[in-house]
Amino acid sequence: MSAAASYVTDTEVTGAEPVGVTLPNPVRRILVVDDSRAQRRILSSSLSRQGYEVIEAATGDEALAICREQDLDLILSDWMMPGMDGLELCEAFRALPREGYVYFILLTSKTDKGAVAQGLDVGADDFLAKPVNPDELRARINAGGRILSMERELHQTNRLVSSTLAEIQSLYNSLDRDLIEARKMQQSLVREKYRDMGTAEVSLLLKPCGHVGGDLVGFFEAGPDKLAFYSIDVSGHGIASALLTARLASYLSDGSPAHNIALEASLDGSYTSRPPELVAKELNALLLNDIQSEHYFTMLLGYIDLKTGAVDLSQCGHPNAVVLSQDGNTRFVGDGGMPIGLIDGATFQSQRLQLGPGDRLLFYSDGFTECADSQGRLLDEDGFSKLLVKNRDATNENLFDLLVWDLDAYSGGQDLGDDLSCVMVTYKPDCA
Repeated sequence: MSAAASYVTDTEVTGAEPVGVTLPNPVRRILVVDDSRAQRRILSSSLSRQGYEVIEAATGDEALAICREQDLDLILSDWMMPGMDGLELCEAFRALPREGYVYFILLTSKTDKGAVAQGLDVGADDFLAKPVNPDELRARINAGGRILSMERELHQTNRLVSSTLAEIQSLYNSLDRDLIEARKMQQSLVREKYRDMGTAEVSLLLKPCGHVGGDLVGFFEAGPDKLAFYSIDVSGHGIASALLTARLASYLSDGSPAHNIALEASLDGSYTSRPPELVAKELNALLLNDIQSEHYFTMLLGYIDLKTGAVDLSQCGHPNAVVLSQDGNTRFVGDGGMPIGLIDGATFQSQRLQLGPGDRLLFYSDGFTECADSQGRLLDEDGFSKLLVKNRDATNENLFDLLVWDLDAYSGGQDLGDDLSCVMVTYKPDCA
């Protein structure tokens, strides 16, 4: 402290406040920094009687060393000191790595605005003019306590938020691992993505937009010289939809004809196909009465005669089937129909179409036709037709890859937002 500095007396600092009162704030440990031993003792004695733990430092360097080793709540530092003054101490202290916040009050006789601004710039929280007024000192410490209370409450809240986020992340990681396994299981429902039946080839695409999805495609032998194939789209996305697809896959299993509701046993022990509209009706009853799911689904179920190329199909709310002919033309086939699982006792229709040599019949999900560009315009059937014609020279899996690539380009790289699935049957009687 400079020789011209004023001193405060013990009476001035303590005033009439009761001895031993513990203030209702978090300030417990105070560092008093002053090059005057007398001034330090006056402040320290007064603060100690108020219930604070007080540490003294005679210089800025000594104070800084204490700050490195001790946990503090508040610092009262004289501004004018030889060597490191209060302003330099404040700046050096704020540069120290610390977890909690410490309130810093500069004791000064400076009153000009430039000095105050300089002190705030380096990190001082408050100023106390000398000679020290006891009521003002108490008020400034209480104000600092309120700031520290809010800071520590915020710090505790942040710790709680961080801990909660860590728990959520752990749960998310666990769920993510489970969903990855669920995706593998769902993909395993499509055990065979391609089969050559001689006069026909069948290819499958199943691409969920998330970990798991509500689309399902498949095929199975449906009696002598007949192949069944289907495309299903369960309402919604996610786990519940995926679970329903797994249940539906068991009803249309290629590996267990005895449990496949699209097949019926003959007297000789072989299996033949049931009409597709009756299969749709039974699935409707199962979903409403036995499974009792809140979801419904759309479906295209068809049978192709491998000798003649005739296809019997039932459309249940699913997008229209499309035929890509060998000459590169397309034609859409269908009349809509009722989704499965909406109305008890609903009836379904069937229709027949004829495939010629080289024709490809595709059952696809609405993830194709409802793909939107950056302006929100849907691809629709016309756009899908153009993509098919554009890629007509590709076959099987290569065609699917090119279609997905073109959809990504059409959407401008945006998330497609819906599952993509397709079953394609190519009729090639000349290969028999």
